[in-house]
Amino acid sequence: MKLNTPTLSKINKEISIPMYNRQKLKSGIIHIGVGGFHRSHQAYYIHQLLTKHTVTDWAITGIGIREADRKMADALKKQNGLYTLVTQHPNGTVDSEIIGSIKDYILAIDTPQLAIDKMADPDTKIVSLTITEGGYNFNPTTGLFNFENPDIQHELAHPNEPKTIYGYLTAALIKRRKKGLPPFTIMSCDNIQHNGDVARKMVLAFAKKQDPELSDWIEKEVCFPNTMVDRITPVATAEITEYLKNKYDLEDEFPVVCEPFIQWVVEDNFSNGRPPLEKVGVQFVPDVTPYEKMKIRLLNAGHSVLGIPGALYGHRTIDACIADPIFLRLMRQFMDKEATPILGDIEGIDIEKYKDSLEERFSNPNIKDDVSRICSESSAKLPKFLIPTLRENLENGGSIKYATFVIAAWCFYSDKGLTKNGTPLEIIDNQKDKLYQAAKNTKHTTKAFLNVSEIFGELPENERFINEYTSMVQEIYKADDIRELIEHLL
Repeated sequence: MKLNTPTLSKINKEISIPMYNRQKLKSGIIHIGVGGFHRSHQAYYIHQLLTKHTVTDWAITGIGIREADRKMADALKKQNGLYTLVTQHPNGTVDSEIIGSIKDYILAIDTPQLAIDKMADPDTKIVSLTITEGGYNFNPTTGLFNFENPDIQHELAHPNEPKTIYGYLTAALIKRRKKGLPPFTIMSCDNIQHNGDVARKMVLAFAKKQDPELSDWIEKEVCFPNTMVDRITPVATAEITEYLKNKYDLEDEFPVVCEPFIQWVVEDNFSNGRPPLEKVGVQFVPDVTPYEKMKIRLLNAGHSVLGIPGALYGHRTIDACIADPIFLRLMRQFMDKEATPILGDIEGIDIEKYKDSLEERFSNPNIKDDVSRICSESSAKLPKFLIPTLRENLENGGSIKYATFVIAAWCFYSDKGLTKNGTPLEIIDNQKDKLYQAAKNTKHTTKAFLNVSEIFGELPENERFINEYTSMVQEIYKADDIRELIEHLL
């Protein structure tokens, strides 16, 4: 049975389906960057709201602005926005349900004006984003907008031909302003600390260059709430598709798999109304900073601490890393000795219990979160997740050896592209070639990898760090077994 609106009523009764009238829904939210995480997290929360409460104004229209979004566009078009969410519990229990909160999807690279018009529609109250760290187009060292990006230069010269998120947002806001409509809220849901502040800074930088009057209006009228999002959502494998066929006789071209844990903390700061998501467990707060810092410095950094050395050893999934007591100790030592001391107290949070919960979540044998996914785009992740902890500990005299070890391991990973057994690694990173060029000179110049200034900034000038890094990287390059090296480190 193919998944789509006409077949919903005929689908196996063992799997839950949307019971609300999807035809009567209005798209109050436009989401740019629909992927697995958005569908397991924000779209799931909206689905819960539509299911449990009489709400019709807050469905989602997805927009894809990259060629890479075509697969998602094709699948959601065939399935009328429907998809299956498969939740895998640590005890082996599996829950599946069909989510109906995505009402429509627009592939903007084919129909840019349609996407702009939808964002400018009076029904649209929020434009939310999951565009990954790299999508914000800023220099990770300076934090400044990258005007050298050819797509940005094209948009500034041709405002009616958007290519990036900034061209689309400003085109839609210009249209709303001319119509006398209130602006939409721009809500980042990406794993970037102060993600709303980052989005605001980048949007204003672009708008000021394009249209100073528009920039002034955005600065006064548009809200950019900071958010903290959390739900482990690995890439759904072919086994998940086969599971749905065998269990429910259901054919879903793009299902989503996730863990049961879910969390969303949002600053209550909106330009034009918001859905009452507190009714389904979303926490609205005046300041999200301590919560997002906790998550980024523990969960996200913890993933990288496991993933990069784990990839070199040959572990393929995060649960395999956690099942290895040496890798588990590495992650916990990093959390306990380097991350926790700089977090401080967080209201309503028991840090020790939170770290214990991360161990449990990472160990879920049903999630099978690929190490290659965790390592992907490390050039965008580590400057936000790991390096800030390293810098703070350099400033206050705290431990730096675990974070430094991960950076040294990343150098070897970028240089060799192999496990220690010689198996090729799948390296996915926008700066893959640049990192390789820097890392390959390590045997001749120990600091070579650190010369990627937009990632490491002034770190090569810190004597304490360089001494630690030099020792680490030399050990990694000559070691036959990285697991033994970690054991010695511990």
